[in-house]
Amino acid sequence: MALKDIQSTGNKDTRSGFGDGIVEAARKNPHIVALTADLLGSMKLNQFVKEFPDRFIQCGIAEANMIGVAAGLTIGGKIPYTTTFANFSTGRVYDQIRQSVAYSDKNVKICASHAGLTLGEDGATHQILEDIGLMKMLPGMTVIVPCDYAQTKAATMAIADFQGPVYLRFGRPSWPIFTSDKPFEIGKAQFFSEGTDVTIFACGHLVWNAIQAGIQLEEKGISVEVVNIHTVKPLDEEAVLNSLRKTRCAVTAEEHNIIGGLGDAIAQVAAKNFPVPIEYIGTRDTFGESGTPAQLLKKYGLDVPDIVAAAEKAISRKS
Repeated sequence: MALKDIQSTGNKDTRSGFGDGIVEAARKNPHIVALTADLLGSMKLNQFVKEFPDRFIQCGIAEANMIGVAAGLTIGGKIPYTTTFANFSTGRVYDQIRQSVAYSDKNVKICASHAGLTLGEDGATHQILEDIGLMKMLPGMTVIVPCDYAQTKAATMAIADFQGPVYLRFGRPSWPIFTSDKPFEIGKAQFFSEGTDVTIFACGHLVWNAIQAGIQLEEKGISVEVVNIHTVKPLDEEAVLNSLRKTRCAVTAEEHNIIGGLGDAIAQVAAKNFPVPIEYIGTRDTFGESGTPAQLLKKYGLDVPDIVAAAEKAISRKS
């Protein structure tokens, strides 16, 4: 399929994908329990609470306690999904996650909404741009960043059957849905096109922007490989290297600081195995600010034209 043939079937927020996914997973698995830190509505848990009131724990504004409760529930065989904003899911409770979940290898699913710049008007205090880095540095932690409503729903269901701690990152804005017909597998990269001139590796909301950038590049006669790295850790190194050996240059695109995120993960694999020019799309050692998602993506260099320019620069750097 050509990139221009990839169509959105509508717009919906990825957090709704989580809300619908956890309900469907809970219908199949009686061990799933949902916990929230006073954000039931924002985390789209209303239907879960309606269907499974005895499997829901309202922890209040006590995120650290929520992580501890979740870790304890795993001892009794439960599969706890903790829910709050990404900023509070990571930065506020990092010690509890490290000690009670990661170090102990507890089967806790840390589900984090409102991540990145596209949180929008809530501003820098809530727009965490460091969380992927924080979580992927924890030994044994799986980090998943789905790209649309459908993939977030699929990932939410998939992690129920995955043994071990997981960080699942998603967002608030309404966003194009374009993966409804694509299978999801933890740890396996998803290819939207095959190309020979440049690879664009992307995650989260920026996968759609990468596809749009790829369309513009193809119109210029550039052969583009667009790869959705929905699982940042463990990284699908085989897929990454196979692509880099074809295109010999890359762009990484993420709604996150370029320090510690997807770009660093791709660059590390390339540096050890097949060094190539890589350009990075992401925030650059900065906090965000208040604004609409579109305004912020443009201001911080995460928009479609920025990906196009980065791809052209990467190509120009090939020896």
